Amino acid sequence: MPLSAQGVREKFRRFRILVVGRANAGKTTLLQKVCNTTEKPEIFDGKGKKIDANIVKSSVNRGEHDIDNELVFRSNPRFIFHDSCGFEAGGEVEFKKMKQFVSGRATTMKLNERIHAIWQAIVSMRLYLVVTRNILSYRYCIPMNEYHRAITVAEERFFSECDTNNVPVIAVFTKFDALSAVALGELRRIPGLTRKDLFERTPKRMEEIFANANIWGRLCGTQHPPKDYVCLAEMNIDKANCGPLLKCTTGALGDEALQMLLVSTQQTNLELCITYADSALTGATQCTRLISLFSLYFTLLTSFTFVKDSHL
Repeated sequence: MPLSAQGVREKFRRFRILVVGRANAGKTTLLQKVCNTTEKPEIFDGKGKKIDANIVKSSVNRGEHDIDNELVFRSNPRFIFHDSCGFEAGGEVEFKKMKQFVSGRATTMKLNERIHAIWQAIVSMRLYLVVTRNILSYRYCIPMNEYHRAITVAEERFFSECDTNNVPVIAVFTKFDALSAVALGELRRIPGLTRKDLFERTPKRMEEIFANANIWGRLCGTQHPPKDYVCLAEMNIDKANCGPLLKCTTGALGDEALQMLLVSTQQTNLELCITYADSALTGATQCTRLISLFSLYFTLLTSFTFVKDSHL
């Protein structure tokens, strides 16, 4: 018998995500947008004891990091994040710790300690120093004839060696807007294009550049490929939309109970809640299909925490 939204929350309590990615991949900004805040997360050890952020920062600077530490934002404490930072630099010890963490947390019988999803943050563009006429300038680019350079050795190793035991991995290509400069530069070489044409064609050209780089295809050819991917742009602006990531993760979960848990945990995407409620009614009886708008609203109130909190 399917669990109700309340039953899921009582069983799992919180949604737990492991975030993997090198430094400056935009991970903190991403999590802030998911939790609708600009504040830094509070940090707790594996036993729930709060840790001074300065102590954690000092440890990271010394090359030490505890993946068991929990990152929690006050704006939405029902999300728990773990940061894998450490192994991306190529450390063998850190990589083994990460693998042990994934293996243990993916299969533990303690349901409240299980990880439900993994977000692998990959920078869409890499910053290269270009020297032109003795003038130093920076530009974002992916070498189209050497697309393997867009993925670090550590990132590829993660997908080649880390068995996540059915915990879905989402490849999150951050800073995707960096491709706009490359796309715009290529389009400007086409004669006769107006400024309006450039504006309208740039998004499509960005997607073409990404597709031609074959980054996704290369990841799919690994031993443990990601379940899906999403490209995120301009996450540093106030109105940044993390909806595609939440929708992608919900679909990748596969398990209806976990989908319900994520949908009821997130507080930034009303559309996702409505879509979930609508799909939940698809297989219902004819009588239920004729449910009134009032009943649908009631379903949202009882199923999705953030709607209930904002309306009652």
